[in-house]
Amino acid sequence: QVQLVESGGGLLQAGGSLRLSCAASGRTLSTYALSWFRQAPGKEREFVAAITWSGGSTRYADSVQGRFTISRDNAKNTMYLQMNSLKPEDTAVYYCAADRTGGLGASRYPGSYDYWGQGTQVTVSS
Repeated sequence: QVQLVESGGGLLQAGGSLRLSCAASGRTLSTYALSWFRQAPGKEREFVAAITWSGGSTRYADSVQGRFTISRDNAKNTMYLQMNSLKPEDTAVYYCAADRTGGLGASRYPGSYDYWGQGTQVTVSS
């Protein structure tokens, strides 16, 4: 059974930075594409960023492009999301997800993922 556990969330002021982590256990996810999604109260879960199994390609939502950076360390079975220049509209629960296809073809669609974490709260005050 695969478990994904997010950490690193918190409360901070606009303009600040956070680094989220997603640690996998139960099996290696080195062949999986990994992604971050987020969900704000009353809104649908939305795509944030994705990275291929090798880390060679990434994709970002327009709203975070240039501010967020996704990365992974397959040796540690862990993925990261470095978030800079945070804005109040980035406030949400952030989830990590794993897709066994390894690629980015369906990365924006929550239904294409095989495993999900429980989420970590990020709150950005103005």
